[in-house]
Amino acid sequence: MNRRQFIQLSGTMTATIALPSCTGSMNKQQGDQRLKISQLKEWEALHYGMFIHFGMSTFVVQELPDGKAPSTTYAPDKLDVDQWIGVARDAGMHYAVLTTKHVAGHCLWPTQHNDYNVSSSSNTTDVVEAFVRACEKRGIKPGFYYCSWDNHNRFGSETPSDGGDWNGQNGFPASQEGKMPPHTTSLYQNFQTAQIEELLKNYGPVMEMWIDIPGVLGRGYREYLYNYIAGKQDDIVIMMNSGIGDGTNYNVAYAWPSDLIAIERNRPPEAGHNPWREIEGSTCYLPGEHCDPIGKEWFHVPGDLPRSDAELAEQYNQCRERGVNFLLNVPPNVHGLIPQEYVDALMRLQRHVGM
Repeated sequence: MNRRQFIQLSGTMTATIALPSCTGSMNKQQGDQRLKISQLKEWEALHYGMFIHFGMSTFVVQELPDGKAPSTTYAPDKLDVDQWIGVARDAGMHYAVLTTKHVAGHCLWPTQHNDYNVSSSSNTTDVVEAFVRACEKRGIKPGFYYCSWDNHNRFGSETPSDGGDWNGQNGFPASQEGKMPPHTTSLYQNFQTAQIEELLKNYGPVMEMWIDIPGVLGRGYREYLYNYIAGKQDDIVIMMNSGIGDGTNYNVAYAWPSDLIAIERNRPPEAGHNPWREIEGSTCYLPGEHCDPIGKEWFHVPGDLPRSDAELAEQYNQCRERGVNFLLNVPPNVHGLIPQEYVDALMRLQRHVGM
């Protein structure tokens, strides 16, 4: 099962469980969500950001590796994180979100909680530190992405790579009898909490925290993690990635609680994104964030060219017209540089839409 299939399958789930981040006392002016409308409007005003998928997947040329490649496989020879953020700024972007850990489980910072990280790699640069400093230098708001689907740091967990289907309840298709659905153990959850604490404590305030594949965490730990992150940085905007779709239907059982609604791959609805949602008896204001690669792949693959200027311009304009932020993924290559063809496409887009 690949990532897209897993998210699409889990998108059928529903649930009715008590709400942690909405207070339940409706205020038509402010809503019941944790963050004030003014804080969420500040996030919406950023409009356009760069998603940066970079890590072990870049070097094994697989989006969803098995996590078994040696740490030394990660080996950028011309790594220039400042170039990434310089491109983002010059392209008219206002924020950036970095994949600190993806499915391979390899970490782009020297974490103290495992040895599968840059400190044991062929290039020991603390990419997270370099990213935050570059953002400070260039006036870009930094955000962190952290993937809960981890094929290396298992701690007894079952990941979507193991083949279990998830229908949100306890039943499985006949062919999957006896197969556990993707899930994380309490030991893994302790590990994830500890790593996120490192990221939030050691690298200063960040604007946005992305948690991908939140469905494997379970509702109880997701509530805990959401409140834990919010407790570490009061103003942080938390994205529990609700996944592929246009944002019309929100999957509470898979992704709640969250401050944002993900619109992955699909465009926002023609009528525009509706940020006001009734969730478990409360009314919450949930802005939308559309994310999509500049080409076809999240991580750089040789020959993956940017989409046409017309398509990128249409996508940018639709996000503005339909009231969502556009987080455009621009992946660095194995050298650790954003390829020139991506840079050129971004600059043409900036000119075309008049940023």
